[in-house]
Amino acid sequence: MTTNLIAHEKIDKKYIVKGVGKKLLTKPIDGLNDQELDTFILGKSFFRIPWVEAPSATTARDGLGPLFNANTCITCHPNNGRGTVFNKNGNLSRGYVVRLSIPSNGSKDHKKQLKYNGFVGEPTYGGQISINGVFGVPFEARPTLKYEDKIVTYPDGEKVVLKKPIVGLKDLNYGELHKNTSISNRLAPQLVGLGLLDKLTDEQILKNQDIEDKDGDGISGKANIVYSPEFKDFRVGRYTWKASAPTIVHQTAGAANNDMSLTNYLFPNENCTSSQKKCLKAPKGDSRIAKFDLPKQRVQAISFYLKNLKIPESKIVEKRGEKLFSQIGCGKCHTPKYKLADGNTIRPFTDLLLHDMGDELSDGRDEFLANKNEWRTPPLW
Repeated sequence: MTTNLIAHEKIDKKYIVKGVGKKLLTKPIDGLNDQELDTFILGKSFFRIPWVEAPSATTARDGLGPLFNANTCITCHPNNGRGTVFNKNGNLSRGYVVRLSIPSNGSKDHKKQLKYNGFVGEPTYGGQISINGVFGVPFEARPTLKYEDKIVTYPDGEKVVLKKPIVGLKDLNYGELHKNTSISNRLAPQLVGLGLLDKLTDEQILKNQDIEDKDGDGISGKANIVYSPEFKDFRVGRYTWKASAPTIVHQTAGAANNDMSLTNYLFPNENCTSSQKKCLKAPKGDSRIAKFDLPKQRVQAISFYLKNLKIPESKIVEKRGEKLFSQIGCGKCHTPKYKLADGNTIRPFTDLLLHDMGDELSDGRDEFLANKNEWRTPPLW
């Protein structure tokens, strides 16, 4: 027997979009005034329309690269949805990215990187592999991915076969990796409910912490405390796979820099390391027109666009499933609901905390307080 419980029974209808279809996650919330709607449309345009190499006659959209993965945001987030591992041709898609890091050696430079970036980048390739380069600049490398079967036996004797990903890199154009490099693969997440998660207070997130598992339920959880170049302080992280971005503006500016090498007021440098000479010497945009590839107004417009997208109407159609979800403890990490200060109740099914997922799911990468085995609870909108 099924029921039809609306999961957003106490949320303003202006936030909800009904129906199905690939454009479902692209609608603005109701009630935006003319100025806000203009900002939403501006942000949407810079999110969707391709960037080009500098210098260009298209000065509003030049500055791509020199090293980059994609030339638009929607390449990795199609229709604001989740990226895919493989594209239609069976090749790795551009929504699949590879992050690099190495252990700290205790030097002053490494301590600075840990403090402000949360990790130590690979010396030659930096923090993320770029699979493309502008004219005259070699791309960094090509990711590789294969799967091996892993048989898991449950306590009752039943066996299942899982697919374990084996990640790697080929065609390294700038030399060998540091011998202690950790390679972490990431998939671009769907952009659902970012603005509503932004309305949660730090106190609402922190009250669910149980770092030492003092309640003895076998589940610990901690907030990631990260550096904010936006506010020049340390605060609770809530976005990205390891909760290493505290705000939507931070996440927007960081993704623009990591994935398209667009300089901006939070991340002002190109994605070139000191050993990538052709990257460092590549042509730049005209600084007399704009100091950064992505000026502050445009970073904030893209962030406004993402913050003011509707969420799909969510229905719980299986009451027994909802009970089982709670009974077996899923809700201890995937916190079902929160009441916001404006009176709305949201059901994102996340605590936004870090949890130790075990050695089998370790990516070997620390990000601020997130250790190698720890990941943020993904929302289940």
